[in-house]
Amino acid sequence: MVKDLALESRVGTHHALGTTITLQIFGAKDDYVINKSFELIDHYEDLLTVNRDVSEVMDINHAAGKHAVQVSSPTYSLVKLAVEKSRENFGFNALIGPVVKLWHIGFKGAHVPTDDEIKAKMALTDPFDVELNDNDQTVFLTKEGMELDLGGIAKGWIADRIRDFWLSCGVRAGIINLGGNILLVGDSPKRASGLWAIGVQDPKAKRGGNITSVMVKECSAVTSGVYERYLEVNGKKYHHLIDPRTGYPVETELAGVTTFTRRSVDAEIECKRLFFAGHPIIDWSKDPDRIGAVFVYNDEHVEYDNFKK
Repeated sequence: MVKDLALESRVGTHHALGTTITLQIFGAKDDYVINKSFELIDHYEDLLTVNRDVSEVMDINHAAGKHAVQVSSPTYSLVKLAVEKSRENFGFNALIGPVVKLWHIGFKGAHVPTDDEIKAKMALTDPFDVELNDNDQTVFLTKEGMELDLGGIAKGWIADRIRDFWLSCGVRAGIINLGGNILLVGDSPKRASGLWAIGVQDPKAKRGGNITSVMVKECSAVTSGVYERYLEVNGKKYHHLIDPRTGYPVETELAGVTTFTRRSVDAEIECKRLFFAGHPIIDWSKDPDRIGAVFVYNDEHVEYDNFKK
């Protein structure tokens, strides 16, 4: 069965979510499922993007300080998850946009803002200033100038929806790659064990250069790292991962952390939790859908959390 499944695969690429998306389905004879998946990704991007002036999330932002906005069920469920996780105050905050835009690291005009500028924007990032109404599916940002941005977990959530679609179509094995956010579906057709080999980025190498790899069952792999975008001023580097608890780039010895979980949205969340913690903190044994993590530090030593190496 493994050999038969490995005979054919279909691969498609598409630009969406600000990145290059690659979908590969093993055992497929045409591109129908891949093409429909791209349509579904585009649909969710239309609902969730903040990179255009029109979307359901932008409707929420435009109405900040004015009134609540009713949104579709997919948008509401993701907004609710993002706000709930933001309120846990572990480092992820879907309201951090005004502060990130102030620093603008990785883009033209990047600079180190003043303490007063940061404090002013931080006043617009409290997730408890978001009112959610489950009955009406409305979202209200209570202060003018607040901004909701689901970019920190949207890819994972969308990847999970694509997997749901694939399973409904009978897909037995495949790879969903949303610009580095990986979701593996089914058993690998390349190995009798069914395990997949996943590389972990070397922070000092070009994208795709791995410092290590792990063998995993079907799961999602997501990485947070400081090495791709940064600002250097007077010999000091400021990376783009802003700590919503301080308004400044998080201070850490970590170059990056990769988490492995059954659901991709969970990998997004736990990746941020571990990155901002700076070291292992999760008891992986309590949940079979949470598999483990790999920590890569600035001195390039690697730590495996719940993996045997």
